[in-house]
Amino acid sequence: MDKAEHGWVFGYGSLVNRATHGYPDAQPARLTGWRRAWRLTDLRPAPFLTAVRAPGHAIDGLLAPVGAGEWPALDLREAGYERVDAAAMITHGLPGAPRIAVYAVPEAAHLPSAPAHAVRLSYLDAVVQGYLSEFGEAGARLFFETTDGWDTPIIDDRAAPLYPRHCVLSVQERAFVDAELARLSAQVQQAL
Repeated sequence: MDKAEHGWVFGYGSLVNRATHGYPDAQPARLTGWRRAWRLTDLRPAPFLTAVRAPGHAIDGLLAPVGAGEWPALDLREAGYERVDAAAMITHGLPGAPRIAVYAVPEAAHLPSAPAHAVRLSYLDAVVQGYLSEFGEAGARLFFETTDGWDTPIIDDRAAPLYPRHCVLSVQERAFVDAELARLSAQVQQAL
C-alpha cells in the first residue's frame, strides 16, 4: 500500500481500544487466515502482539480509517511491524473494495521466548479493555483463545505502568483479565 494513500488499518491489539488512538470512525471487522501471538524480537524490549498467518483461523478487531498524511505517524507507532496488504482477508461492512493494511512482525524477526523478557500487563490490560468494550466478555474471551504464546511470562506493572498507552481498568475489567490469565495458567510475576 502506498504510504500517500487514504486507506484503512486493521487493529487486533491495542488499536482495538479506542482510548489508545484518535480514529473515531473505527468499526468491527474480522481478519481470516491469521492468529495473534506474543512475540519477542530485537526490535522492542518486551514481547508484543503480532498477527501470524494461520490458515483456518480468524481474529476479530477494528478497522480504522487512515488519511493519506497519517501513515507516517501510524508506522512510527507500529515500529517493528511490517505493513501488509490485507484487503482480501478482511470481512467488513465497508462499501467497495477499500485498501486495508495489517501490521505484523516479519517471521524472520521472531526470537525464541526468554524468561528475562515478559509481556507488560499494562499493555495486555489496554488490549483486553478494548475487546471488552467492542465485543463484550465473549469477544474478550475469544481474544484469549485466538492468541498464542500464553507461556510467555507476564510482568505485573499495573502499579507503575511501562506501556505508554496504558489505561486504567475498572474493578470488573481487572477481575476479568486476572481470571482469564489464571484460567490459562499464565505466569504473572510482580514488578520489582
